[in-house]
Amino acid sequence: MLDDGSVVTKLQTRFPDTIGKVTSRLGETTIEVEKDALLDIARFLRDDEDMQFALLSDVTAVDYLPQEPRFAVVYHLLSLAHRRRLCLRVWVSEAEAELPSVTGVWPGANWYEREVYDMFGISFTGHPALRRILMPDDWEGHPLQKDYPLGQEEIAFTHNQEEVYARKHFADR
Repeated sequence: MLDDGSVVTKLQTRFPDTIGKVTSRLGETTIEVEKDALLDIARFLRDDEDMQFALLSDVTAVDYLPQEPRFAVVYHLLSLAHRRRLCLRVWVSEAEAELPSVTGVWPGANWYEREVYDMFGISFTGHPALRRILMPDDWEGHPLQKDYPLGQEEIAFTHNQEEVYARKHFADR
């Protein structure tokens, strides 16, 4: 069984030009990978005997506005056979907010990728049914982007409750 350092070394040997920054924090290793190599790396992590990352536990994204590339798509993997976690991070620019879908490697990525598409606007090529999952189909924008306009509604506390409730739609009833 390989330790985390050996997993990184094996990946760096197998994919020398596509593995970027490696960080380790709180027992989880995060590896930055190039988006063009994402599918090859995903298949390798799933199929290699020393890896066996058969479970994709989550896919999410982070918006680093105003940094460019703006988005980081994050894949959390679990190897039940080796009791190990691994995190992949793929950077995506705002202009080319698109990655290949990993649903062919981990079918459970289906809904996670749809959520990232819906909330951040990042597309996944090859996804079997990429459409909104949380917001209505006619919704404009992607609510978890940092430049998405925020709705402002004053919150009622005991000191301003009467004043706030007087402006609500139910006040005239």
